[in-house]
Amino acid sequence: MTDSMKAVVLARFGGADAFELRDVPVPQVGPRQVRVRVHATAVNPLDFQIRRGDYPDHVPLPAIIGHDISGVVEEAGSHVTEFRAGDAVYYTPRIFGGPGSYAEQHVADVELVGRKPENLTHLEAASLTLVGGTVWEALVTRAQLTVGETILIHAGAGGVGTIAIQVAQAMGARVITTAKAGDHDFVRSLGADAVIDHTARDYVDAVAEMTQGRGVDVVFDTIGGDALTRSPLTLADFGRVVSIVDIAQPQNLIEAWGRNAAYHFVFTRQNRGKLDALTTLVERGLVKPVVGATLPLARMGEAHELLEDRRSYALRGKIAIDVAGEAVELPPRISQSPLSAGAVP
Repeated sequence: MTDSMKAVVLARFGGADAFELRDVPVPQVGPRQVRVRVHATAVNPLDFQIRRGDYPDHVPLPAIIGHDISGVVEEAGSHVTEFRAGDAVYYTPRIFGGPGSYAEQHVADVELVGRKPENLTHLEAASLTLVGGTVWEALVTRAQLTVGETILIHAGAGGVGTIAIQVAQAMGARVITTAKAGDHDFVRSLGADAVIDHTARDYVDAVAEMTQGRGVDVVFDTIGGDALTRSPLTLADFGRVVSIVDIAQPQNLIEAWGRNAAYHFVFTRQNRGKLDALTTLVERGLVKPVVGATLPLARMGEAHELLEDRRSYALRGKIAIDVAGEAVELPPRISQSPLSAGAVP
């Protein structure tokens, strides 16, 4: 083992150029920890929110951020019995609790770590950990979605939406989702029963028509803003809204009163239990992560630009980072964007 490793370090808060590729010390392993060789990570909206300075009190600089890991255990602590060197694992590092995943190696408390699904690549597995845990928390733990209920999932072609559709379908729910017209066949292939082109019609009217005026039992909000305030208009009585979006300013949720709606705001806490539940669904063929783009670790800034400007690209699912290699796979560009200035081959 060498004493140093490559890591993408957030040197300051700001734009995508705030990252620096540096050599940093390899972290030491505690008694109930494992050191993992990171094969892949992925990019989440939380990452660029941290990068631009939304949570400065929680992120001392310089920082290694990132919230998805798939890799192989290189060293297990003296009191670890669950894993040993050579085991393939995946997990989300503790959020705001130390170094993240934008590095060649990572040390984690063993309770966070799950066995990687055997039928996934590292790039696919890294695309599942944070969003998969979030979806599980939102739909299973909070909304308590049950067989035969109807759920509206906003932004079904996105990184969270693609997993939410599959998990809801596996739970026996009827799935309605929003997506632009070019993504309708795609989200149907994931298990959506009905799709609304939110660019062409009001989703509130569309849901009323699709449910014969009854409404949906659950709304899963991945967007916030208008989607958060108007979603109760689609609900059946005593319906539930589950949102994963940080509220930047107070919002009037009075529309929820008439439905006696329950609101759940989810900031997922990671643990092996959620990962094992997801692994079961994955290995049964019920859930498969969608990787819409791949970039190497050294091009992390471009990955952030792509995620922030995803509407300019035909991007479906997640942006994965090939930490152990140089893989590059980019979605086609729909319109001009910051990445069109020669940064992408």
